[in-house]
Amino acid sequence: MKSKIIALSKNDDFKNLLKKKKISNKYSTIFFGLLEHKDNKRLNISFVAKKKQIKNAVKRNKVKRRLRNIVNEAVKKISINFNYSYLVIAKITMLNNEYTIIKDTLFQDFKRIK
Repeated sequence: MKSKIIALSKNDDFKNLLKKKKISNKYSTIFFGLLEHKDNKRLNISFVAKKKQIKNAVKRNKVKRRLRNIVNEAVKKISINFNYSYLVIAKITMLNNEYTIIKDTLFQDFKRIK
């Protein structure tokens, strides 16, 4: 089965999303909004781990893998609005905490987005 998740690819998409609504928590900031030319059957989402915050590339990739895994579970378990495009920016606190705690907080945030 093909994945329903597609990463944002254009620089304009990132810039437009940064101007839209956002939800922040201890572990990440989620920017979300409607973008033009978007397929509503697939989820447009990108994960960012900033080099200035998380210095080591191995740690940045670990954070992005965690986020990708959480969103895959969220697509299956909760109803995420596929009309929106999402940009998830990770914070340094994501490295030191347990996966289940991070997952629960991100699930709550995705439920708040309607």
